[in-house]
Amino acid sequence: MPYPSTFSIVAYDPQSKEWGVAVASKFPAVGAVVPWARADVGAVATQSFANTSFGPTGLALMADGATASEALARLLEDDSGREQRQVGMVDAQGRSATFSGKECHHWAGGLTGFGYAVQGNILTGPNVVETMQSNFLETSGDLAARLHAALLAGDRAGGDKRGRQSAAVLVVQPKGGYGGFNDRKIDYRVDDAVDPVSQLGDLISLHRLYFDKSSEEDRIRFDGRLTLELQTMMAKLGYFKGSLSGQYDTETIKAFTEFMGNENFEERANPDEGWADRPVLEYLRQKFGSK
Repeated sequence: MPYPSTFSIVAYDPQSKEWGVAVASKFPAVGAVVPWARADVGAVATQSFANTSFGPTGLALMADGATASEALARLLEDDSGREQRQVGMVDAQGRSATFSGKECHHWAGGLTGFGYAVQGNILTGPNVVETMQSNFLETSGDLAARLHAALLAGDRAGGDKRGRQSAAVLVVQPKGGYGGFNDRKIDYRVDDAVDPVSQLGDLISLHRLYFDKSSEEDRIRFDGRLTLELQTMMAKLGYFKGSLSGQYDTETIKAFTEFMGNENFEERANPDEGWADRPVLEYLRQKFGSK
């Protein structure tokens, strides 16, 4: 039976109160096995002959007050296959722990610091986790950006020496999910691809396009010139049947409302008030504008 030999990073951002995991492997759908996280509790990566019970059990232990190191020790104590396992954990306060069993395939190991644990097995060498660590610490931006930067750096440094196949990123935050109904802020998987880590970065960028919020200064209000541009675009796509007048009239509002709904940009445009976020307009121009 194949097993997830991977490189991963678990991390915590104290400013945004986010916890997350990024992982890649020469193994299909590694995101279904390795990453686990719960807001205000912590994150776990379980890999190398992965004991998937380490995810929910580790989170439950940390939710009950165990530190990352204490929770990891409890998990390993009860596991007869512990020397085949590799685990990284970070708790609610950013305390971290990593473990690589003696029977993990070479090269295997990990590094920790406040707010992160990096680990991998069947790697091209220790430079993979070292490069991941340095890129995580040196990258600015939100947790998803830093996790992906670390994962990409590890991949380009050699990664899993067997090759590439899948990658995933999971970031949780209190009420961070769609509509604020759960904590799953970012949850993307590339299950089988030639260059999964790069593709994962594309998905993170797509997430930002649909769900980020622009500042008031970056909301573009529709003047006559922009309205005409949108009318022309929407007429070509079949949304708008009226005159290309540049007037933001009732028919234009109706067409733009339908257009934004079909493109899933309800969160980033307001047809009634006549504005859209700049990144959305740039995307629409690139995808639907005149060639």
